[in-house]
Amino acid sequence: MDMGRESRWEKDAMSVEIVFALVTGALLAAVVFAATLALTLVFGVSGSAREQLRGAGALAGGALGVWRVVRVLRRFDVQRRQGR
Repeated sequence: MDMGRESRWEKDAMSVEIVFALVTGALLAAVVFAATLALTLVFGVSGSAREQLRGAGALAGGALGVWRVVRVLRRFDVQRRQGR
């Protein structure tokens, strides 16, 4: 293999890993947001507290989704550099 050039299967593996990272990140974000939404419904929170909890859930979900994407892609990069 040429040094500095990626083979087709390496590009495909990278594409699959990117899609995997995005899908699992989106699912994690959705689960966290749904959990905070469920808590507001179960405990009957209303008014501005409900809006603040929804905002906090959206923020936490988004942050965890981004964290998941970064974690998966970094792990893939480390494994790729090690030749696994």
